[in-house]
Amino acid sequence: MVSMDTETDAQLAVRAAQVGAAVVRDLYGTALSRTEKSGGDFATAADLAAEQAILDVLRTARPADSVTGEESGDTGASGAERRWLVDPLCGTLNYAVQNMLVAVNVALRGPSGITAAASADPFSGEVFWTDGARARVRRGGADEELSPSPASGLVDLNLDPPFPNAPAFRAVDLLAAPEFAARFRPRVVSTTLAVAWVAAGRRAAYLTDGNLRDSVHFAAGIALCEAAGCVVTGIHGQPLHTGAGGLIAAADRETHEALVGMVRDRAPAGR
Repeated sequence: MVSMDTETDAQLAVRAAQVGAAVVRDLYGTALSRTEKSGGDFATAADLAAEQAILDVLRTARPADSVTGEESGDTGASGAERRWLVDPLCGTLNYAVQNMLVAVNVALRGPSGITAAASADPFSGEVFWTDGARARVRRGGADEELSPSPASGLVDLNLDPPFPNAPAFRAVDLLAAPEFAARFRPRVVSTTLAVAWVAAGRRAAYLTDGNLRDSVHFAAGIALCEAAGCVVTGIHGQPLHTGAGGLIAAADRETHEALVGMVRDRAPAGR
């Protein structure tokens, strides 16, 4: 057990994600109440319980930090320079229908950006983590370096609404692109666990639309990909969190350039 007095932020992110993942795993398959949210979205009792468990860990270890939780919103000192971003159960609909493709995401944003992050798979027991300089996966108590690779040819597309850049960009349009089908094989898993898979070499790339700055869903996965050496930009190849927004996280530059070109070529004329 790591002493909280010497526990690094990365170690804390891993521990918090593991605590949340244990709750998600323990409640899997049980009858869960739902809390309706906007746009047809909802949270289950597992989302709420996992977030509370994560927040308890973070508040005990770092009482001066603030927290943004997907379910509880912003808590702690509003002016704090350090803010934890918590997504207790990414893939709630999957989980509610007893599909195990979910993730528990914890990330720390400081003045210089995301400096520690962890994305836990409750059912494999793996935790993908970064201290901002390196990216590793912990399984069975041992850590291995993450190594991106385009070899699989698998590209995850986030097809969930909203689509803020439509019709100029819709990820679903790539499915109809002959050049996409000739080079890649699409996957849709509806959880940001897939972003960590890019860092781990299990996916060639991941694409999504949206404003992802300080996103509780994406902060951990983006940090993992950046630390692992992936090419990470907005949907048009621009610096992340600028312009049209969105995300392309690719295992290598060749894959990234191919996808940016396909996005450009599918855009309506004049856009």
